[in-house]
Amino acid sequence: MSRAFVKETDGDELDDGAPERPVSPHPNYVTPAGLAQLQARVAELSAERQRLLGDESVGAKQQLRHVERELRYYDERVVSAIPVDTAAQACDRVHFGATVELEDEAGNALRYSIVGEDEADAAHGKISWVSPLAKALLNAEAGDTVTWKRPAGDKELHILAIHPSR
Repeated sequence: MSRAFVKETDGDELDDGAPERPVSPHPNYVTPAGLAQLQARVAELSAERQRLLGDESVGAKQQLRHVERELRYYDERVVSAIPVDTAAQACDRVHFGATVELEDEAGNALRYSIVGEDEADAAHGKISWVSPLAKALLNAEAGDTVTWKRPAGDKELHILAIHPSR
């Protein structure tokens, strides 16, 4: 193949080919802890960007593009954040920011906190307010049984207690 048909970069045109991170179409509700996490991530990425700006190596330029893309995403998430004062909410119904104690059909105890999309971490019991589980729980009361619609099959969950956020 002729070299005339091969596009090579000279270093300044490097593109890692990654698209912008998609931003959720849902309102960006955040807990106070979630907002702090977003702000900390912006500060971390800003510091990393500053460190990379002086490095002229090809690897640093590629890393800089990645960091700048992440920084654009997290900047947007901070700007669009809608902080929710979870401590001021009553605990008679499941709401954003609440921690819910549940029992499944097999008698297994479960505990989930309903949080913003960016702070969701299922491994630590934090679920996004737009997740199917959170949607099943929202506005339910202690003593209610809700149906969690899952691809693996519906699951009945009994709400034992509702606690304010921590």
